[in-house]
Amino acid sequence: MSQSEHPSVTKFRKAAADLGVKGEVIQTKETARTADEAAATLGVQVGQIVKSLVFEADGETVLVLTSGENKVDTNKVALAFDVAHVGKADADKTREVTGYAIGGVPPLGHVTKMKILIDETFKKFDEIWAAAGHPHFVFPTTYEELVRLSGAIPTDVALKG
Repeated sequence: MSQSEHPSVTKFRKAAADLGVKGEVIQTKETARTADEAAATLGVQVGQIVKSLVFEADGETVLVLTSGENKVDTNKVALAFDVAHVGKADADKTREVTGYAIGGVPPLGHVTKMKILIDETFKKFDEIWAAAGHPHFVFPTTYEELVRLSGAIPTDVALKG
């Protein structure tokens, strides 16, 4: 099976079309599994890469869309969701709630509806890039489009210092 036929990419393409995503899904020659790899492959700043990270917030699964240049401050996530404890979900939980493996988790089109936070850092970029279901597939979008389509709550989630 070629990567373009990978079920995760097909699933994301359908979800993206259903949601009205404007950007075209593209295949990269090199892997875009991490923000640094994606930025290098696309020739963009690492801050333009969307990291879709799943967390458990007092037992509820939530998604944080953060810039590749940032680490997530879990205290800020806890404050945003008004919970006491936030921890990163493991690979199995991530696949269970999103339908995608880590390294290819897109910001939209998950199998489970989750509350979503989006990093306000993205406001400074005209274009941002996110995974499209597989480490070799990405799509361009904008901060505004991602907020609108995902229902994400704009929040400062970056760990300072």
